[in-house]
Amino acid sequence: MRSALRLRSFSLYIQWTMFENLTDRLDGVFKKLRGHGKLTEDNIQEAMGEVRKALLEADVNFQVVKEFVAAVTEKAVGREVLSSLAPGQQVVKVVHDELVSLLGSQAEPLRLDGRQPVTIMLAGLQGSGKTTTSAKLAKQLKEQGRKPFLVPADVYRPAAIEQLHVLGEQVGVPVFASTTEQNPVDIARLALAEAEKSAYDTVIIDTAGRLHVDEQLMGELQDISKAVALSEILFVADAMTGQDAVTVADKFNTDLEITGVVLTKMEGDARGGAALSVKNVTGKPIKFVGVGEALDALEVFHPDRTASRILGMGDVLSLIEKAEKVVDKKKAQKLARKIQKNTFTLEDFLDQIQQIKKMGNLEQLMDMVPGINKLKQLKNAPKPDEKELLKTEAIIRSMTKKERSNHKIINASRRQRIAKGSGTSVQEVNRVLKSYTMMLKMMKKFRGKSVGKGGKRRKMPKGLRR
Repeated sequence: MRSALRLRSFSLYIQWTMFENLTDRLDGVFKKLRGHGKLTEDNIQEAMGEVRKALLEADVNFQVVKEFVAAVTEKAVGREVLSSLAPGQQVVKVVHDELVSLLGSQAEPLRLDGRQPVTIMLAGLQGSGKTTTSAKLAKQLKEQGRKPFLVPADVYRPAAIEQLHVLGEQVGVPVFASTTEQNPVDIARLALAEAEKSAYDTVIIDTAGRLHVDEQLMGELQDISKAVALSEILFVADAMTGQDAVTVADKFNTDLEITGVVLTKMEGDARGGAALSVKNVTGKPIKFVGVGEALDALEVFHPDRTASRILGMGDVLSLIEKAEKVVDKKKAQKLARKIQKNTFTLEDFLDQIQQIKKMGNLEQLMDMVPGINKLKQLKNAPKPDEKELLKTEAIIRSMTKKERSNHKIINASRRQRIAKGSGTSVQEVNRVLKSYTMMLKMMKKFRGKSVGKGGKRRKMPKGLRR
């Protein structure tokens, strides 16, 4: 049964991580508020004390917490909230709006207009993920129709130049041929000249980092910014370092005047303190977040969607955007016809698994599903496992084409062969087949609801027709 639940819904394949602790704490606070028929200033003050503790435990900057709680309290004790029919919900709305403001109000796009080529420099401490982020950004810009050019300017870290060449090849983006004997400033100048000559419209410079901020590092970055006209200076920080990342970002901004922040390793940050503090402390927006090691795991940062995730409201828009990037419309239409005609096979099931995998690391999608935090709190809630997905794929691939087309012919001896071929057990093969047959039953019910008496399809209401 647990396996079947995993396999019949996208939202149950994925594991929620980012902001997990904070979401759980805030959910408890708001549950208490909603339990009061009428709110008073005392109720709200008590709740805001809990919110304050939750934010501090999430490693949010102390001054940021103080200002946030004061702003929420002032609005929450207003006449409109206290006299409303659902004061608890009104307080949640106030907190949501203030979180959006704290995170930056709206998404901040890259500055890609003006003089071409656009030049972007990535800066940060060693180990923050600058080189991988450079390749991720290049891939994203290439998919948007631009012609990016990667420039390795880290001449100190062993194999840094080679690493960017390898990544550039993987994303199909050209890389400037720099060497460790060159000066980083000269590399930047020469690369820009080559970009202009070769009609590349976006230059991405990957700079060196240090284990800590020092004068040599900042001096080198300042020299590069003086030598070439930079459209963007993005500070790349490891989100898991919390307030240390914010402190370093502030220092870089003071010495270098950064234009935005990229927070990496957000998939492993269950507290979220850096994301909630950096805009307020530096005055500069978070432009991107890295949510995994894969080269497509870089997302534009949306304050409103992130605030909704923190409050357990999900992020349907981001989920839809991810799906739209990987879903083949023709395949989707073909699948819809198969479901309607009751011809959905194990081959189609395998294709759907592959579509899900293209959406990215399954562990990073769960927080986009509204109300998923409540589901997780259930005692016997299914816990998605990416290994289970890979195992299911291996089992179906071990079947013959005939078996995938007609699951009913898979008898005991065939199940043993499939288990052996996929490196699994007969019991696991049985679970996959049971999950598939349950899906077929669900599809049958769905078809039944769309058909009226006499076998005629029910018409949609006028307001829903296209």
